[in-house]
Amino acid sequence: MSALVEGMPAGLEIDVPFIDAELKRRQGGYGRGGRQRIEEDRVRFLSGVRLGRTIGAPILMQIENRDSRLDDLERTPPVHRPRPGHADLAGARKFDTDDCRNTLERASARETAARVAAGALSRVLLRQFGIEAFGFVRGGLDVICPVEVTAQNWRDLRAVRDASEIAMPDARSSDAFIERIHAAKAAKDTVGGWCEVHVFGAPAGLGGCTQWFERLDARLAAAVMGIQAFKCVEIGLGRECAARMGSEVHDPITFDASRASEPHGGFVRPRNNAGGLEGGMTNGMPIVVKGTMKPIATLGKGMPSVDLRTGEAQQSAYERSDVCAVAAASVVMENVVAFEIARAFVDRIGGATLEQMRVHAGAASTRASPGAGRS
Repeated sequence: MSALVEGMPAGLEIDVPFIDAELKRRQGGYGRGGRQRIEEDRVRFLSGVRLGRTIGAPILMQIENRDSRLDDLERTPPVHRPRPGHADLAGARKFDTDDCRNTLERASARETAARVAAGALSRVLLRQFGIEAFGFVRGGLDVICPVEVTAQNWRDLRAVRDASEIAMPDARSSDAFIERIHAAKAAKDTVGGWCEVHVFGAPAGLGGCTQWFERLDARLAAAVMGIQAFKCVEIGLGRECAARMGSEVHDPITFDASRASEPHGGFVRPRNNAGGLEGGMTNGMPIVVKGTMKPIATLGKGMPSVDLRTGEAQQSAYERSDVCAVAAASVVMENVVAFEIARAFVDRIGGATLEQMRVHAGAASTRASPGAGRS
């Protein structure tokens, strides 16, 4: 599979080990299926890079698929019994067929490897400007990770997350969630969960408010909802906003000149219910995006369905799948969020080269300071 990224400035040194490490993280997590023992994802750059640096041209990345079996009818026979919750039935109706195979293969989350590669590449750029993304699994079922993520502790939490088989930055919660997934596997059932991404260091003013398609929260929501099996996206306080009065929701504004060099420009908030976004634009506070992944639609025990050829009641078909893929989904979410932040950052700052972007970023920061005029 391939990913094409346009708009990357020239002169950026590519961190291939980092990109490969993100691809490897996407393959991990307790509850994954046999496919992950087949693939060994690594990125190859086919264009846009010379001598390890970007040249300003479109960047084409390729990730090899070791398991290509679509024309092998013994290994990939027609699927006539759609799985509830999957794209099977809707795709069969859309494409006027009683075989769900083409739809289920194309709808597979395998394609998220390309999105992780593109997101990881964008993070290499963001790091040049002190912008970092941190994603993790908040929980699932009756398990909720209690940690509070801050600009001061996220790196320590990342180390705990990376030691967890389920990508949770709290050892006790991790163990409890793994127990739930193990029980689901024994019952031939599946488990979903909550993912969360925090972005630190993004300056104010990314995104836009003059057109609906410029709104960064809308872009982020689309990117996260586009991940397979995601059913809900929240920014900051999210759906909880509806349960509180306005005075309890909106974040008061104060100014501290001694902190003018920080991303918020000195406009300090005592809380961050907005999740770093107001009116479709970043306000300099950490960006907080939450996503809900439903349980995998392929159950070992099946679910009530029908045979599309006869209309007779049947149990749904079984395809090689996971019991829980929420850890992998958190990696995908972390990288698609970072990609949208990088896209908005490039749009805001501009520059054909990395050095031009550095100059522009410095100028934008100066203009944004109180008393320095308006841009």
